[in-house]
Amino acid sequence: MSPLDIIKFIVNHPLNRDHKINSIIRFLKWQIGSRLVQGDIVYDWVNGSKFLVKTGETGITGNIYTGLHEFYDMGFLLHVLRPEDLFIDIGANVGSYTILACSAVGARGIAFEPVPSTYNRLLENMRLNHLDGQVKCLNEAVGNQKGIIAFTSDGDTTNHALSTEEQCDNVVNVNVTSLDVALNGESPALMKIDVEGFETPVIEGAQETLKKQSLHSVIMELNGSGERYGFNESQLLELMFDYGFETYSYNPIGRTLINIKGKNLDSGNTLFIRDKALVEERIRSAASVFVNDKVL
Repeated sequence: MSPLDIIKFIVNHPLNRDHKINSIIRFLKWQIGSRLVQGDIVYDWVNGSKFLVKTGETGITGNIYTGLHEFYDMGFLLHVLRPEDLFIDIGANVGSYTILACSAVGARGIAFEPVPSTYNRLLENMRLNHLDGQVKCLNEAVGNQKGIIAFTSDGDTTNHALSTEEQCDNVVNVNVTSLDVALNGESPALMKIDVEGFETPVIEGAQETLKKQSLHSVIMELNGSGERYGFNESQLLELMFDYGFETYSYNPIGRTLINIKGKNLDSGNTLFIRDKALVEERIRSAASVFVNDKVL
């Protein structure tokens, strides 16, 4: 994103629309201050959670600019999860979602991050939040079977499994597991899948997990990246429908769910819900969360 695109995103973010000037000041402060400080900065986040951040970490710095970078999905997580739940983070990157789920909410977590340098950053964020015994971090990719695949390693939040036609200088070989094997009978309540187009193999290797009645919701990135591997998102949607899920959008400010009957065209992520009545009750009864002086 260009600096102008970043500023447009920041000022139009739902948590910034009422105080756009303050949001730009926050952005400028970070741009200047982060260049004056050597090394990591600890940022205080939601409900006492924290994260480590430094210049160039584009994904997590979005939380500094906006409060919740992926507002609708992060807001959903904060409202629907409970401390007794298990949260699965596939493609965890440095751990934004896992921090919210397991530090801000108090749930238990399992986080998968295949790129070794990013995985080490994930571990640092877990230690910062004292989550070592609450979150299991795995330095693996998730697919439909065990094996090894080549992965990009210098793309920050866009690192991905190489397709057969791709050429890349900075490549690492990473272990792959299936979700059914890795979870070994665990029963998650919510999963987030952000694998840059590799969603179809993830779902193919999660047949038993997706049958678990405990699993009421899945946040899945669907942005067309699957085309690089020849995967069809329409077929992926049908797979999820076959497991009893329907697609929704969510507004954390009004705590409202809207059935969208297909891929979410207004967001990179699509929200899949199977037990709407349970989810609505949880949303309705969730404790208030304070982010950027707004109550959600």
